[in-house]
Amino acid sequence: MPISVQAFRDECSAPLRLRLLAGERGMGREITGSRAQEAGLAITGEVLPLRGGCVQVLGETELDYFRRQDPARQAEIAERFFSGPLPCAVIVGSLPAPDLFVDAAERASAPLFASDHSTVGFLEEAGRHLYRLFTETTTVHGVLLEIIGVGVLLSGRSGIGKSECALDLVLRGHRFVADDIIHVDKLGPATLLGRGDDLTCHHMEIRGLGIVNIRDLFGATATIRMKKMELVIRIEEWDPSREYDRLGLEDGTVEILGVRLPSLLIPVSPGRNLATIVEVAVRNHLLKQLGVHSAQEFIERQARRAGGGDSP
Repeated sequence: MPISVQAFRDECSAPLRLRLLAGERGMGREITGSRAQEAGLAITGEVLPLRGGCVQVLGETELDYFRRQDPARQAEIAERFFSGPLPCAVIVGSLPAPDLFVDAAERASAPLFASDHSTVGFLEEAGRHLYRLFTETTTVHGVLLEIIGVGVLLSGRSGIGKSECALDLVLRGHRFVADDIIHVDKLGPATLLGRGDDLTCHHMEIRGLGIVNIRDLFGATATIRMKKMELVIRIEEWDPSREYDRLGLEDGTVEILGVRLPSLLIPVSPGRNLATIVEVAVRNHLLKQLGVHSAQEFIERQARRAGGGDSP
């Protein structure tokens, strides 16, 4: 989804140290590229075309080339560059902006900014902020863990035992990502990345104990900053009046940001070892990913035996 130059300025003006030099009428132009681009040879207008939709960065190389041209050529370069398909341009490194650039940008209503970041520093910083602006995000409630390499979201109502289950799994050597509020970023059409809040990362709330720091308690290897989400396990209280899937043939899904993730429902009641059940559920999920479906194989064996085609 494109963003306007105005939105880019509002969000990034402070960290990128942007100053508007010209082209304020063009603040409604759209940025469609999630990375800033060095103009490079594209400034000549003869070798490489501008990559439309990207923030164009003008550094020492581009300005040095510009300064070495005769006045007529300079005017041609400035006019052609700022009348091209760029959303905006940034002169970096505290370099003085040529008057021809400022005038051409104003005539074309193409926003021209200045920044005291170096070229490399600006490209890196702009890349981080543009990535954040272009990424679809949401938040979900639960506990996110890495269990046998699989990113697992434990969901369910407050007080159902998600955090206690997660703590037990950490004690078994699995890794903790985040508790309570999970920030989810959509990367590409089918990938979700889960992470904790910057303030509460590594922390977990255990009823009766309060807030504990998993990293301090169990070491750096017990936590991970972010994890691709691959499985959702929903925990709920056992309802005697409800029919639960007892064979494991029902494959549920949950949709987050338009991505459907495999989902399992685990009912809990006193005496059930929830951490063990979750761990086995993840192992079974991995087997299914490899094409091994234990419940389906059991049904097929039963069918063959009923038909007389399989011995006990």
